[in-house]
Amino acid sequence: MATPPSLPTLAGLSWSRHKKPGFSTRVASHASGREVRVALMDYPLYEFEAIYNGLASNSTAAFAGLGANSLQSLMGFFLQLQGQFGTFLYADPDDNAVTGQAFATGDGSTASFTIMRSLGGFLEPVGWVTTLSSVYLNGVAQGGSAYALTTPNTLTFGTAPASGATVSADFSYAFNCRFLDDQMDFEEFMSNLWKLESVKFRSVKCWLGG
Repeated sequence: MATPPSLPTLAGLSWSRHKKPGFSTRVASHASGREVRVALMDYPLYEFEAIYNGLASNSTAAFAGLGANSLQSLMGFFLQLQGQFGTFLYADPDDNAVTGQAFATGDGSTASFTIMRSLGGFLEPVGWVTTLSSVYLNGVAQGGSAYALTTPNTLTFGTAPASGATVSADFSYAFNCRFLDDQMDFEEFMSNLWKLESVKFRSVKCWLGG
């Protein structure tokens, strides 16, 4: 599977940023006041919203702090993805790496595991592993030849971990996302200086189940 491009990191990105995890639940209410709820998703989708208060459309020194041609960089990225059609990787500045993250327990026969990270005690698959630094079984680091990473987020051992063995790892990751609109509204508020009031994008699932 080819690795999607990454959302450009631009100095004009400003506060505030929004991040909204969401589930899908079917609720059937009864006249008695009781209700039946069915969870349709085991893991959430995340919706993000960002604001760019400064984007330069040229490479003059006056706007060097925003990055030369940062407008073209972001607009071109959107165009290459054809709006909502393509996917890209977004590394959330506050949620992109873990150390010693336990995410599976061996059973003696299973050799492949979906790599996951915990957030406040909730364990969920990561969208796309960007770097896999170390892998451990019961806290013991494994040699690189003992396992392989298959994109986007599958760890496979040459020999299945023993029953009861804790599988953990150090890794960085990104959310695999798509834009929520087929248009972007860029505004030039000074000569060669632009802004983007809002850009919204949402994670897409790239693992089986849930």
